[in-house]
Amino acid sequence: MKILHTADLHLGQVIYQNYDRSDEHRHFFRQLEQWCLEEQPDALLVSGDVFDIQQPSATVKKAFTDYFVRLHHACPQMAIVITAGNHDSASRIQADNAVWQLANAHLIGTPPAFNCHECPDGIPADAPTRSLWQYQYIIKLESGYIVALPYMTGERRQAIQSVLDKVAEDNALGLPVVVMGHQAVTGADMTGHDYEIGKLRTQDVGSFGTGFDYLALGHIHKPQTIDHQADCMEEAIVYHAPVARYSGSALHVSCDEAYPHTVSVVEIAGHGGDVSIRQLRIDELRHFYVLPLDGSSFSSAEEAIEAMNQFVGHGERGYIRFRFDYRANLPSNFNQMVYDALQPYHDEWRYNPKMLWTGLAGSQNREKEKLVFEVAELQQMTDPMQFIERTKDQYPGLDINDVRQAFEEVKAEMLLLSEEKEAKARQNKKTTES
Repeated sequence: MKILHTADLHLGQVIYQNYDRSDEHRHFFRQLEQWCLEEQPDALLVSGDVFDIQQPSATVKKAFTDYFVRLHHACPQMAIVITAGNHDSASRIQADNAVWQLANAHLIGTPPAFNCHECPDGIPADAPTRSLWQYQYIIKLESGYIVALPYMTGERRQAIQSVLDKVAEDNALGLPVVVMGHQAVTGADMTGHDYEIGKLRTQDVGSFGTGFDYLALGHIHKPQTIDHQADCMEEAIVYHAPVARYSGSALHVSCDEAYPHTVSVVEIAGHGGDVSIRQLRIDELRHFYVLPLDGSSFSSAEEAIEAMNQFVGHGERGYIRFRFDYRANLPSNFNQMVYDALQPYHDEWRYNPKMLWTGLAGSQNREKEKLVFEVAELQQMTDPMQFIERTKDQYPGLDINDVRQAFEEVKAEMLLLSEEKEAKARQNKKTTES
């Protein structure tokens, strides 16, 4: 069985509040199409975070359709399997599944229930199809099985194992078994996810059950093989099954991802055998640069602007971030000075306004740095307290415990109102029926 494994496309991302990345995604998909033609895989797997936000624009949705229809036309025999990530709307991904199957593509958005005895989509307990819910997540190919699992909140080990058990019952020929997942697993190198360190919920690889040969992970953007960090960037390597691997994201999603990004080519001879992994290096349309390049720090705005003008005049393109000494006294319009200087390059050179400061302790550095939130990062903050805690240093005298208590009281009151509303609805229903 041969697969191409990628993840975390983040289509529609607007980076640094200002820059559309559609040309970078087009550049990636040209490479992906060429690799599909050259490798002729049995399947292309996209392990979550297809979109950057849960409600992408019509333009972004059309780009998604155009990219994958083109891939299907290039390799019609290749199955395409796409699962929802935490940035995606599970129901929107799932809603298109029936149509996409006409193009040999499978879109899985809705996860299995926590309890494997419960049925998805409200199937009655006595329905004939009740015992067959597992097959919603199994794609059987001539060369092997793909268990397509989207992003799930909390461990669902029992449900996942139930799906794998169905595969085992059917797998009399000993074909390879691949599981797709979009989770942060214990032991992963989360470089580039600094804002989530200490908060990112992780699961043990064992939560994905037993009986698979390759676990095709998404969510963490650095390419890596779990428990094999020392050699995970080898261009070609062979492991014995089972193997769990992050393919990494399609694009550098932030300037903190200062490592190569790749697509994984995975070949599995048979169930329980060797797993061969090759990495195809993605040529990024724009790279990320921190100035000065030598690791030193600028001491003034004038020095930084002059160095930047010299750097961007070499005919390349990319994203620029500055490193300043903490004693540098920048003018209030420094960011505008940078935007004005880069304007002649028409977005070929782009600016990251999150500056790096040297000579400061961690807490002081955070106070010095201007907080800039990405659109998707804000969207993931479903609890208002997450935003307040991130910005509390900007409000001297704020008692965070008082704010937290106030929100708890509001949530309790809303819950009570909701329960009263439901009780009233039930009473009205009984009255009507009688």
